[in-house]
Amino acid sequence: MNSFPRFIVMQTLVWFCLISFTPLSLSFANEKTQRPNIVVVLVDDLRWDELGCMGHPFVRTPHIDRIAREGARFRNAFCSTPLCSPVRACLLTGLYTHNHGIFDNINRSQHSHTLKTFPQDLQRAGYETGYVGKWHMGNDDTARPGFDYWVSMKGQGTSFDPVLNINGERIPQQGHTTDVLNRKVNEFVKQKRDKPFCLYIAHKALHPELTQRDDGSITDPSAAKFMPAKRHENLYTNDAIPRRLNVVDSLEGKRALKRTVPGLPPLSQQTGTSDEVIRDRLRMLAGIDEGVGQLCDLLEQQNQLDNTVFVFTSDHGYWYGEHGLSVERRLPYEEGIRVPLLVRYPPLVKAGTLIDEFAVSVDLAPTILDLAHVKADRKLDGVSLVPLLKGEHPTDWRQSFLIEYNSDTVFPRLVKMGYKAVRTPRWKYIQFNELEGMDELYDVQNDPYKFDNEIDNPKRKQTIKMLQAELKRLTE
Repeated sequence: MNSFPRFIVMQTLVWFCLISFTPLSLSFANEKTQRPNIVVVLVDDLRWDELGCMGHPFVRTPHIDRIAREGARFRNAFCSTPLCSPVRACLLTGLYTHNHGIFDNINRSQHSHTLKTFPQDLQRAGYETGYVGKWHMGNDDTARPGFDYWVSMKGQGTSFDPVLNINGERIPQQGHTTDVLNRKVNEFVKQKRDKPFCLYIAHKALHPELTQRDDGSITDPSAAKFMPAKRHENLYTNDAIPRRLNVVDSLEGKRALKRTVPGLPPLSQQTGTSDEVIRDRLRMLAGIDEGVGQLCDLLEQQNQLDNTVFVFTSDHGYWYGEHGLSVERRLPYEEGIRVPLLVRYPPLVKAGTLIDEFAVSVDLAPTILDLAHVKADRKLDGVSLVPLLKGEHPTDWRQSFLIEYNSDTVFPRLVKMGYKAVRTPRWKYIQFNELEGMDELYDVQNDPYKFDNEIDNPKRKQTIKMLQAELKRLTE
């Protein structure tokens, strides 16, 4: 009689243990197996409005558009420095330019080896990490810390037949560089692994072909030529290029841009970007779109696409002749600083999500670390975008961000035009570092094309003081 109750008691205890502890054990197991893969596709010089999903009237980017359609599209994403080398460091470190030390495009190879980046954090946390593309912080193509798989090129590389440093061995390749990099991306993804991966893809496109000196400077910026793959050379031949209203800006009030520069014509509609140059840029984009499609197909075949955080973005924009500008894409007007930012990750992000809050280059690192449940061992300037990706709208979200640029000598028109600028939902204030009496203030809401510099408007004195104080806070 006594043994039967004991049996019942023991059986009850067993079931209690199973019910109590099995979910906990499974939760830990799931946490380990469900850590997402990370893919970041970084395009060089891609404007925010050069994609089908951003409303372009004729460009065809179906695979990139899929990322937006099945994920989130940020409508107010910006770069913190509209210059290649500094902003690439911003993206990888989560720091503003004045804090990470890659100030310009000259050869800062040695310093770039010392940067603390989010792939290093992921690698320490058990991720397998890969880098494919141009590093572009100096000419050095050797592997940087934090990457298990390394494919890169010296400096800007070439548009065709690049020589790649593949895990320490320099190997000549054949074909259009975008296609070559896409193949290397797929080779990495196809590798067998028993842990999640992070793959950072930094395309050469849409950057033009340039001749670079050993110090990283450009011999002749005006000779830049965009070179698409042969199969894309005739795309968009009969399509009319859209232009924004500020291509006819008289530059009244823009004293810095109206300066006389020896050897250069004054800025005008004639100094802007030609239709054919723009078409060649969009033709180069076609190869990137194909690569995004190939990568998504491969991840789907592996049943990994929905367990992959897929980020598509750009380092900064480019000029289509706005304010008479073309290759000098270093100024803080919208066409230079606004970028596309698309994120697909179905477990977290609802398909078709539109996000209007400010997102900045420095937010990429903290966002990726947050999604991977990895903590950085240092303070970052950026913030995680995860609350926005979840569909939340935090009332304390940033209402301003910093844009900064340090003058260099590559483009004669921009010599001594280093600046610090602050952007709010309504205002943009530009404070030049060396040019006296040439600062600029724009009412972004009422003057979106930046025609009217209000810096001398006596009604804006308090606004200027407020923006100067905010600029000081952001640079401390």
